Amino acid sequence: MSRLLVLCLLLCCAGAQAQAYRWTDAQGRTVISDEPPPGQARNVEKAGGKAQADDGLPFATKLAAQKHPVTLYTTADCIDECRQARELLQKRRVPFTETMAQTAAQFDELKALVGDTFVPSLKVGLRSFRGYNGAAYDNLLDLAGYPPLPGKKP
Repeated sequence: MSRLLVLCLLLCCAGAQAQAYRWTDAQGRTVISDEPPPGQARNVEKAGGKAQADDGLPFATKLAAQKHPVTLYTTADCIDECRQARELLQKRRVPFTETMAQTAAQFDELKALVGDTFVPSLKVGLRSFRGYNGAAYDNLLDLAGYPPLPGKKP
């Protein structure tokens, strides 16, 4: 009986570790899904996600993520600057949520946050920044308590 219970718990936990993927399909549309992309997908990336208990992140990062969650706002046609913003967050190992604005409600949320629908835009806790500027993003992350890159001082 206990082995059956353990097996059921393991199977339930396996689904909770879902990874998000972003890719371009055969028609040139950007797709974000929790299922791996098909073989003909291009520009495949793993999208950012929330911190997990076993993700190997430093305690300071987990604490900062809990107090000051990070959201990156993008659109399907934002290519270079959105990629740079994503790479900065990934390089610093910052857990983040990416919101690709597609609906009127998402564009309204972005407009309320930064004053217009400019992407990329970054929200760190209650603070936000419109556009991509690596130094400004680093400053927001430093103020929120995210550890700097090794060799850099906040």
